[in-house]
Amino acid sequence: MLWIILIIVLAILVIWYVSAYNGLIKTRTYVQESWSQIDVQLKRRNDLIPNLVSTTKGYANYEQGTLKKVVELRNQLTAIPADDHQQTMAVSNELSTTLRSLFALSENYPDLKANTQFKELMEELTNTENKIAYSRQLYNSSVANLTVKIQSFPSNIVAKIHHFQENEYLQVPEEEKTTPKVNFDDFNQSDK
Repeated sequence: MLWIILIIVLAILVIWYVSAYNGLIKTRTYVQESWSQIDVQLKRRNDLIPNLVSTTKGYANYEQGTLKKVVELRNQLTAIPADDHQQTMAVSNELSTTLRSLFALSENYPDLKANTQFKELMEELTNTENKIAYSRQLYNSSVANLTVKIQSFPSNIVAKIHHFQENEYLQVPEEEKTTPKVNFDDFNQSDK
């Protein structure tokens, strides 16, 4: 009778161990998949940038410095090692900011702003930026799920045995966390 109880207890432990291990594998795979989604959207944006640059170059005296910076950041982004997520996102954030300034500068060029191809590229890039933001949220959520499994008892035992590592969350740069200053006096003067 004691042997049967020991076999049942051992079977329960084996089933639990396999289940915990498979759960960790599944969660780690979700983290990898969510990073892959970010990577796909970054590639999509990088593929759109040459079209944007060629469309805007045709307009005389356009902001060449901004275009040059967009190209430099795109090239820098493609040269970063695939496993350096933080550096990839840092350069990606800088590229996003530069693209926003490029779109803002287009307000000064009515012909460019009216260009159908430029409008379509702006829309595509805006949609891609939104997808990148969503993919970042998914990645951080997946990292949180993995972290919970790695730190929670009893799955932390299996995680430690098999050397599962926590991933870093993608951080928002400090300059993007600040709230823009609003001068309400400007609004009051326009009402007069």
